[in-house]
Amino acid sequence: MLLAVENPATLFSHTEEGVVAGVQWLKLGVEVVGALIIALGIITSGRLLVRALLARRTADFTAIRLTLARYLALALEFQLGADILSTAIAPSWEQIGKLGAIAIIRTALNFFLSKEMEDERKQSGNEQAVVASSTQP
Repeated sequence: MLLAVENPATLFSHTEEGVVAGVQWLKLGVEVVGALIIALGIITSGRLLVRALLARRTADFTAIRLTLARYLALALEFQLGADILSTAIAPSWEQIGKLGAIAIIRTALNFFLSKEMEDERKQSGNEQAVVASSTQP
């Protein structure tokens, strides 16, 4: 029995539809992972905040902020990846412009989050050094 050969244009169209559907599912999965990372960061930071409040340790707030910032920075990377996927297949100039704006905004947010985390780490290290030197005879 001979197999019927499809029209190459039809075969291409079906393949393209499959690739587009696959990328859309992948984009959705990446967005979900980003959202889950944010949720996990909120839960983790919230738990740390409640512990600090109950123990009346307000000095721990910086560590809590850094914890949340780490989760947000990671989630931003996933969200940017999802945005890139959304324009990966036959993007229009409008979509490319939107992606460029989103990429700039998210990259700037990530840069400033990273800078703030680094500054907080340095400040926390300096405070610990001062405490350590004041306790030595």
